Amino acid sequence: MAQRYVRVQSQTGQLHYGLLRPDRSVQVLDAPPWLQGQPTAMELPPETYALLAPCAPSKVVAVGKNYPDHAAEMGTTTPPEPLLFIKPSTAVTATGSPIYYPSQTTQVDYEGELAVVIGDRCAHVPPEEARSKIWGYTIANDVTARDLQKRDGQWTRAKGFDSFCPLGPWIVRELGPDAKLQTFLNGQATPVQSASVEEMTYSPDFLVAYISEVMTLLPGDVILTGTPAGVGPLTVGDQVRVEIEGIGALDNSVALRL
Repeated sequence: MAQRYVRVQSQTGQLHYGLLRPDRSVQVLDAPPWLQGQPTAMELPPETYALLAPCAPSKVVAVGKNYPDHAAEMGTTTPPEPLLFIKPSTAVTATGSPIYYPSQTTQVDYEGELAVVIGDRCAHVPPEEARSKIWGYTIANDVTARDLQKRDGQWTRAKGFDSFCPLGPWIVRELGPDAKLQTFLNGQATPVQSASVEEMTYSPDFLVAYISEVMTLLPGDVILTGTPAGVGPLTVGDQVRVEIEGIGALDNSVALRL
């Protein structure tokens, strides 16, 4: 099993980065792993911590229509260069946490995605060096208020609500080039999305280099690499799971904010 890097909150409220062991205990690191965090003698037993999103990015840079079949289902072709947008860091939430359905929208969609975690400061990175700037991989759900996306013309509101970027459950360092991405609703056996990550038009390496020519990426920042075909609506009470082979599963429910 690949090492799983987590971010947790202890029962005393302290935040820690750590290594998740097979028995679900966490060996605490003295810093984020992409900042050379080293194991300490501190260990958190199972049931003594809450699993958080595995990083706290300064920004989440997302890529639209990066799978040809998804571009087609949206009624367009693949963009001639990556279509970038930003999700605020306040949209990030953890596996097991609710996706809150905003009162301003009538259609909230799931979008299962592979997420890349940056390990080093990136500005004007040559394509041949981009892979070395990727620290690891996790799972994301680029939750979208589809009606607002269409109405607004630009995507900040539709993509930016609090809880609209579930991320996790942990980070792994390596991922197979043809890892399968699948999204499931309400425990059904048949996925609503299913694709290999190699089907994306612009690879993670290409995206790191491309985005670094636009903005500086900082350690711990996240790139969402796009969603395959099969996006669709969520309703209050739904359970959505995004699985990526070699990483694990990201689980969230949909709720109204009280």
